[in-house]
Amino acid sequence: MSRLYGDPIEVWVRDGQPVRFVWRDRLYVVRQILDHWVVAREWWKTSATDPGERRFWRVEAQSGTYELRYDTATDAWLMLRAWD
Repeated sequence: MSRLYGDPIEVWVRDGQPVRFVWRDRLYVVRQILDHWVVAREWWKTSATDPGERRFWRVEAQSGTYELRYDTATDAWLMLRAWD
């Protein structure tokens, strides 16, 4: 069963991929990247200097599977979904 969140998180990245993150004051170490995809924002919401991509990762960490999102326009990470 999965749960939706949308909580801001702090993420450490290596070679463009998340390697660990803090969510609700707990550190999670990414064991495996399960999936990665990129969604371009609507053209009318972008600028010439920032295409406004949203980058998604589904990762496995020590206590479950998580879906993380990075928004290039805001330079912010979110915890989108967690599976038990």
